[in-house]
Amino acid sequence: MTNLAVIFYSSTGTITRIAREMARAAQAEGAEVRLRKVAELAPQEAIDSVPGWAENLERTADIPPATPDDMVWADAVIFGTPTRFGNVASQLKQFIDTLGGLQAQGLLAGKVYSGFTSTATPHGGHESTLLALGNTFHHFGGVIVPPGYTDAAHGNPYGTSHFTGNGTVPVGEPTLAAARAQATRVARFAAAIRSVRFAA
Repeated sequence: MTNLAVIFYSSTGTITRIAREMARAAQAEGAEVRLRKVAELAPQEAIDSVPGWAENLERTADIPPATPDDMVWADAVIFGTPTRFGNVASQLKQFIDTLGGLQAQGLLAGKVYSGFTSTATPHGGHESTLLALGNTFHHFGGVIVPPGYTDAAHGNPYGTSHFTGNGTVPVGEPTLAAARAQATRVARFAAAIRSVRFAA
């Protein structure tokens, strides 16, 4: 069975919604899935100042925290992050920065990687954030599997992305369809690569 980890950071819930959908789609494809969130680094006063932030922390209390072991276990990893100035959120970046030892041992190489994101504004850095994640995947020695334009969902070819309109645009079926297509594609590629790796 293919092992797939969906590892994400979400402040107000958009990325959480997409992550849960991706986890379900990968499971439907036959993968064993670990849904994991990274640690919150923001101070409580910042969390309390943004509507929905504290509520999302409560709603995701059932999701275990991501650990480096999840990376070793996985044949494929899908990272999710909101965009922060066109880049990866510091919370996810902090988790990635703990993986240097695994990378140095080659334990992150040969796996399938993909990413998804959201922004508050229509052109707020969707693609630059996904490309920034790609820089990390290159250093891991990973196999990057983007959705491209391979499905009728026609989402962002770099990875599923959602425009939140500063919280006024909820995650709807177009985004969820793109998420399912991406997760299914990642699971299929990971299964194929795993079969070759373990046959060698």
